[in-house]
Amino acid sequence: MSLNETPSGERTHIGFFGMRNAGKSSLVNAVTGQDLAVVSDIKGTTTDPVRKAMELLPLGPVMIIDTPGYDDEGKLGNERVKKTREILQTCDIAVVAADASVGLSDKDTELIELIRDRDIPYLIVWNKTDISEALPAPENAIAVSSLTGSGIVELKERLARMIPDKEPRRLAGDLVERGDMCVLVCPIDESAPKGRLILPQQQTIRDLMDSGAIPVVCRDTELDELLKKPGFEPALVITDSQAFKKVGSIVPDEMPLTSFSILMARYKGFLETAVKGIGAVKELSDGDRILLAEGCTHHRQCNDIGTVKIPRWLKEYTKKELIIETSSGPDFPEDLSSYSLVIHCGGCMLTENAVLARMHRATAQGVPFTNYGIAIAFMTGVLERSLRLFPDLHGLL
Repeated sequence: MSLNETPSGERTHIGFFGMRNAGKSSLVNAVTGQDLAVVSDIKGTTTDPVRKAMELLPLGPVMIIDTPGYDDEGKLGNERVKKTREILQTCDIAVVAADASVGLSDKDTELIELIRDRDIPYLIVWNKTDISEALPAPENAIAVSSLTGSGIVELKERLARMIPDKEPRRLAGDLVERGDMCVLVCPIDESAPKGRLILPQQQTIRDLMDSGAIPVVCRDTELDELLKKPGFEPALVITDSQAFKKVGSIVPDEMPLTSFSILMARYKGFLETAVKGIGAVKELSDGDRILLAEGCTHHRQCNDIGTVKIPRWLKEYTKKELIIETSSGPDFPEDLSSYSLVIHCGGCMLTENAVLARMHRATAQGVPFTNYGIAIAFMTGVLERSLRLFPDLHGLL
C-alpha cells in the first residue's frame, strides 16, 4: 500500500447487492466509470466479491464491493450467498439493485430485512429503466439506467449524503496537548516489514501531528538512551505490543505508557469489550480452543506474532495444553461456540463495522473477545499501567 493511499479500514465501504441479473455489475461499472466487474446476460456471472478502492466524487475515498447474486443456487451458490451476507456486515452503505421491470422479489425483501436488522443505511436502485419504467417504490429508491447513464449522477449524490455521521474517534491525539513530546517505540526485527512502518504506527504519527503534538520515533534498543537525554520528558510513550515487557521495564512508572494495539481497539470501538474479555485467560483449562484472528493476510515471518509469539506466551502464562487455531483476512468462523476465547488483532485493515461484527458474533455466542495488545499487556503484567489513560476501564480489571 502506498503511503498516499487511504487504508481500506478508513474508507467508506459501499456494497452492491441484489439478485442475479439485476444489473449489479453494470451499475458498479456505471457508478465508478470503470469496467471493474464482468457484465453478462448470463445469471451468476459474478461468482466472487469484486473490490475496488478508489476516490469517488463527491464521496471521497471509498471501497466499492460488487457481490454475487443473493439468489444464487446449488452448493457453490450457497457458499457465495454466505460470502455476500458476510460482506453485508462490513458495509457502511448498502445498495440494493433491482430490475425495474420485475420489482422486488421475496429474496430482495429478505435481503432488505437483513440490512435493516444491521441498521445499515441503504438505497434501492431500480435499474434497467432504459427498457422498462420503474415500478412504484419506497422513498429510499432511485431509478437509473446503467446503459444510458440516466440517474447515475443523482445516485452518487444520494450515496454521498448517506455516509454515516459518526462521532469522530482519535487514536492518540486527544490524549496529549499541543507541543507535547510523544515517544513511539517501533522495534525493527525479523517480523518488521522491510523499509516501512506498519499501518497503526503510521496512523498514530499522523494523528499526533494533527493535534500539534511532536512524535519521536525510536526502536526499543535506543529507548533507554533517549529517555535519559537531559530535559527530555515525553507526555506519552506508545509501544508495539511485542516489546511491552522490555519497554515497561525502561519507562518510569509515572510516565504514561500504552500500545498501538490498545489505541487501535479504542479507535475501532471495542476496547471495553477487549478488557472484559481478557479475564478468560485466567480460566483456561487443558484442551481449551483459542482462536487468534487477523483482519488481513500477510506473509508470516519465522517469529510471527499471531502464529508463534502469542501462542507461546499463552502456554507459558497458563501452563495449560491449549489448542491454538488461527484465521486471517475474511475467513472468520460463523460458529465460535467451541472456542474459550477469541484474540483478535487491532483490526487496522478492517472497517469499524467489520471489527464490531466479529466482536458481536463472539459475545452473542458467549465467547470472550479481546485483542493482541490487551492479551500481551496482561500476560506481561503491564495491563493496569497501560490502561491508566482510560480510568473508566479500571473497574473492569
